[in-house]
Amino acid sequence: MNQPQHITVNDIDFAYLEAGPADGPLALCMHGFPDHAPTWDLLMPRLADAGYHVVAPWLRGYAPTGLAPDGNYQTASVALDILGLADALAGDGDAVLIGHDWGAISSYAAVGHRPDRFAKFVALAVPHTSGLMSTFFSPQQLQRSFYMFLFQTPLAEIAVPMDDFAFIDYLWSYWSPNHPPSAEYMRALKDTLGSPGSLDAAIAYYRFMLGTLPGDPALTDIGAAGSGPINVPTLYLHGIDCGCMGVESANEELLRPNFPAGLDMHLIPDAGHFLHRDQPEVVNDLIVNFLAR
Repeated sequence: MNQPQHITVNDIDFAYLEAGPADGPLALCMHGFPDHAPTWDLLMPRLADAGYHVVAPWLRGYAPTGLAPDGNYQTASVALDILGLADALAGDGDAVLIGHDWGAISSYAAVGHRPDRFAKFVALAVPHTSGLMSTFFSPQQLQRSFYMFLFQTPLAEIAVPMDDFAFIDYLWSYWSPNHPPSAEYMRALKDTLGSPGSLDAAIAYYRFMLGTLPGDPALTDIGAAGSGPINVPTLYLHGIDCGCMGVESANEELLRPNFPAGLDMHLIPDAGHFLHRDQPEVVNDLIVNFLAR
């Protein structure tokens, strides 16, 4: 993996990994929680071989990207980061957007707010709000989402880093039960979360999402755009064994009407929440073929 590059967007120093020709169309890859930019190391070479300038940034607050100077980690702010990165790195050229987990949530808002910015969109592991809310309050999903509610309390800052981030090991094993990550991968991830301010930032994403921390009212419309129609051709992928967001939330009948520009959807067998790492050949083929069409 190459050394991180840096670019300033929205007064934040963003670190990012890149691959492929600098003059190729931009493929912007956004990670989720608990994760970081190297999550895309299995996809980036495939996109580079297809001619894309692949950029995988660490999200705001995730070291080595800087902390938000105003402490704001609401979805709309991350969506504006995505759009700012695309404008800075692609200029007025073509760009495609790929997001997993929080990267997907914020990407829905970015694409909903400015559908002209991206030619195609790929979302992984978290469906559009229409599917998400259809199952979120089921007993099974509330149990899966226990961490979100823990993160609304001061216990989160105590519990998550204990015993060398054993909580993070647990989430990965619970969410992708059949595909344990390497010790080296988890060490690098824990080092990211253990950097000053990074864990606080990662937890703050959830506090803004559930309203424990108030967001900027001026950004309300941008955040809401992710719940509206997605007017960009979209590929949605979900692991059948996902222990974070149950596969029942990937309800094609509910999702399809929200994608007037087209929705291509696949459920991936023997894959959990981190499906792009659990079944990289299958997922990478689907993404590359979708972008090529």
